[in-house]
Amino acid sequence: MAAPLSESAAPTGRSDRVPTDNPALWPEDAPWQQVSPRLAWVRRAGMLTFLVPIVAAVAATATWTDVTLLPWGIAVAGLGFLGWGLAVVTRSVQAWGYAERADDLLVRHGILVRRLSVVPYGRMQYVDVKAGPLERALGIATVQLHTAAAASDAAIPGLPTVEAARLRDRLAALGEARAAGL
Repeated sequence: MAAPLSESAAPTGRSDRVPTDNPALWPEDAPWQQVSPRLAWVRRAGMLTFLVPIVAAVAATATWTDVTLLPWGIAVAGLGFLGWGLAVVTRSVQAWGYAERADDLLVRHGILVRRLSVVPYGRMQYVDVKAGPLERALGIATVQLHTAAAASDAAIPGLPTVEAARLRDRLAALGEARAAGL
């Protein structure tokens, strides 16, 4: 299946067409599963925990000191950044996905910069499941895959706890079976 191409072509007859999206690079026919939308609430809480105290401190500085214009400008910019971040979180969470294929696990994420990790089952050394206090309160967890190469570790955040346990057990069993065959 051919990728949609842009309309630019070189005058020499050589095609300089650039694929706008390559289905071979970003396999959309894989059985993708999404993470829980509750992950967006965890991310929003993280942003609020970080930015609200900063904005409040700057606003307090503007209120109780003689310097007024610069701190209020910083506070307004901080609130604007916070609003933009809160709006983008939902789309960012929707970009997370994973697909279990016969020989490997695909993990994708990213809006502007898309990333796809392919983790062969035989390369997995162990699988972690972790959940912070807010994640536990919302019933989600993160599955972390560890391989021999530290740069190739992949994580799938925002999985419902039942799915995280199922995926952990399945990946551990597949990794053990494939590693025994090497």
